[in-house]
Amino acid sequence: MTGGAAPSHRWLLPAATLALLVSGTAGVTVGLTLGLSGSGDDPTTAVTDPATTSSAPRLTSPSSPASSPAGPGGAASGSTSAGESTAPVADLADPAWVSATAAATGIPERALTAYAGASIAAGTTHPGCGIGWNTLAAIGMVESEHGALDGATLAADGTVSPRIIGVPLDGRGVAEIADTDRGELDGDTTWDRAVGPMQFIPATWAEHAADGNGDGTADVHNLDDAALTAALHLCAIGGDLTQPDSWVAAVSAYNAGRDYNTRVAEAATTYATAAGAA
Repeated sequence: MTGGAAPSHRWLLPAATLALLVSGTAGVTVGLTLGLSGSGDDPTTAVTDPATTSSAPRLTSPSSPASSPAGPGGAASGSTSAGESTAPVADLADPAWVSATAAATGIPERALTAYAGASIAAGTTHPGCGIGWNTLAAIGMVESEHGALDGATLAADGTVSPRIIGVPLDGRGVAEIADTDRGELDGDTTWDRAVGPMQFIPATWAEHAADGNGDGTADVHNLDDAALTAALHLCAIGGDLTQPDSWVAAVSAYNAGRDYNTRVAEAATTYATAAGAA
């Protein structure tokens, strides 16, 4: 990482077990909250739904952790495919929901707009995925403290600076991944490194990179782009992330570390619980 910090246990231990996702938390199993918006909260605007007349977004059934389909006032647009954005993800979530949920969870509002918007956009392109804002937020927290690692800051346009770049993946306590991109993404022509607020290795970024802010460029250091790319990557790997085994498979593919999976699961559940209580 920038400033000499190591990435968040990236590429270390075997994947977490399925039991991780079925332990009880706040009366709702982890398996029912992990993939999804806070205990079922939908961050989209749906003005015709009576539940949205209050500050709380519409709720899904407790048995389905997936984000609800966008209502008439919600965002049915977003990134149509990797690199092709039809609306900035930061514009997709209900501002009132963002404000209330940020206050309840402690997630910076600008970061939460990226996570929630990416979840909404992925629900359009991958309707069977069920990726939730809280899973993306948990990954963002574990990987870079929502773009604040080592004193980095998240700008209003979603760009994180100074750039967050992980340690060389040289096999010394981490995976061994020789350079795959001639240093184009990570600046290292010998070893690959994890890059950006969502910590992508070059090969994964090259496969899934998406333009989340609609500026025509997929930038690994922009949280809107990185969050949407993470959502698309997780959906491509896991399929239906409302299922615990699929959630584990997706997060394990993102980072195959037992400790990593545990930390993401705990953070995702904490965010869901806090948002549900708001």
